[in-house]
Amino acid sequence: MPTSATMSPSATLPSRGSAAAALPSRESEPSPAFDVRSHLLSGQVIPAHPLALDASRKLSEKHQRALTRYYLASGAGGMAVGVHTTQFAIREHGLYAPVLELAAETADMVLRQDSRPFIKVAGLCGKTAQAVGEAQVARRFGYHAGLLSLGAYKEADDQTVLAHCRAVAEVIPLIGFYLQPAVGGRVFGYGFWREFARIPNVVAIKIAPFNRYQTIDVVRAVVESGRDDIALYTGNDDSIITDLLTRWEFTVDGRSAPVSRQIVGGLLGHWAAWTSKAVSLLSEVKAARELSRLDASWLTRTVAVTDANAALFDAANGFRGCIAGIHEVLRRQGLLPGIWCLDPEEGLSPGQAEEIDRIYRSYPSMNDDIFVKQNIDKWLK
Repeated sequence: MPTSATMSPSATLPSRGSAAAALPSRESEPSPAFDVRSHLLSGQVIPAHPLALDASRKLSEKHQRALTRYYLASGAGGMAVGVHTTQFAIREHGLYAPVLELAAETADMVLRQDSRPFIKVAGLCGKTAQAVGEAQVARRFGYHAGLLSLGAYKEADDQTVLAHCRAVAEVIPLIGFYLQPAVGGRVFGYGFWREFARIPNVVAIKIAPFNRYQTIDVVRAVVESGRDDIALYTGNDDSIITDLLTRWEFTVDGRSAPVSRQIVGGLLGHWAAWTSKAVSLLSEVKAARELSRLDASWLTRTVAVTDANAALFDAANGFRGCIAGIHEVLRRQGLLPGIWCLDPEEGLSPGQAEEIDRIYRSYPSMNDDIFVKQNIDKWLK
């Protein structure tokens, strides 16, 4: 699996090449009228944006734009670009700035015609100099927040990592990122997240350790920090519905009544495919939260979503095919020309395509193939 790059910030700033040379350079700041915190706290579907490559493993701008248009048309409340699903290796290939620029430009064109709140999140990697440089690139292209990968600090103590986070937060509003170790993350304890929640410019945390104990650590840390303006987002693609429906309650400072929080939305690789159905799912979850009792059918749906994710993310093989699995669904829909990744060794695992066939048969209501078929021609223009 790819890991966080450790290149210098200057390595992230190439142009998109001859195919994009005619496009104007964009120098923009996020709109001050857009309330990032309120938007995140209201709960959004934020897909992790894949990278569209052609058979030569070069950026396919046509399909990259189509994906962005698909997410907007699906009703997503934002997108995350330059993250794990986009492939951390874009930095090594000089694609970080071009991919961020292309996604922002495409989204902005759509939103000029259909204005609505939509958050643009940029993935940030590397040691402090690189992450700050990437945050500056993201700001230049109008991104509202940065999702900070901490994979470059696998052996560092908490105080070193927290100092890094504070430095990046001075440049851009920060979304914390608890990434599972299987795909380049590391374990952080309750104490780390308690201190992280005290950084003023933190607006959200994506919780993606794929571990219930560690998920509880994050939620409890935020609750006990006293911050009620930090939005909690699931990145646990194996527990999406469970995370979203659970009311998390903790006793704080001996209070007689527990303090409760909810994980309000998702920033997910799983939601990079079948996105319109993800939007419908989150809407149903929000309605169910208002009821005094949950229907037991939600437990069955939880199993279905997790089963589907196991196929897409290649859980049987330690998630080696997780990016290629998402690509395969988008390829079948025509949104990608193929499943190619920057790393030629990265692709579907043996039997993974058959597993995706199985979930299509088992859970036909989960895919949005009809929606894509009805709109794909205009997205590809």
